[in-house]
Amino acid sequence: MTVIFPEKLPYPTTDGYAIKPGEAIVRTDMEAGPARQGRRYEQTPSKISVRWVMNREQFSLFEAWYKYYAKEGAEWFVITLLGGLGLLKQEARFTQQFEAKLLNGYLWEITSELEVRDRPTLSDGALAILLENDFDRLSSAVNHLHYFVHTECPQYIEDL
Repeated sequence: MTVIFPEKLPYPTTDGYAIKPGEAIVRTDMEAGPARQGRRYEQTPSKISVRWVMNREQFSLFEAWYKYYAKEGAEWFVITLLGGLGLLKQEARFTQQFEAKLLNGYLWEITSELEVRDRPTLSDGALAILLENDFDRLSSAVNHLHYFVHTECPQYIEDL
């Protein structure tokens, strides 16, 4: 069964949000000359510092979900997180127990750190296209194509 972070809970705030990619290289210092290094893994987990602000009801839901579904933080789960490609679903787990602090008597600030299995990034092909082309012109062309496919084509088909 795939564990999913409750949709009734808010996204982590951007305040304090930080992504730290894991070490993907191994480095060996040489007695003379430059150090040698190479890629150790193709997929390296990243650590993400997260902070949520929740009301009492949301916090009670979070605590129960954390205890029973996330198994006190040990289980991998699917959560929507922010990255270079925007808000996307990612597989994560807690690396430490959360900390909850009461703010102004009725809101809870929950902080923790998540480990993300494999953060979504541009594919190698998409990267090559973006590096070889003018991004603004490419973006404009994509927007025009989107408009054509979703606005013009359906009207044209209805008129047939």
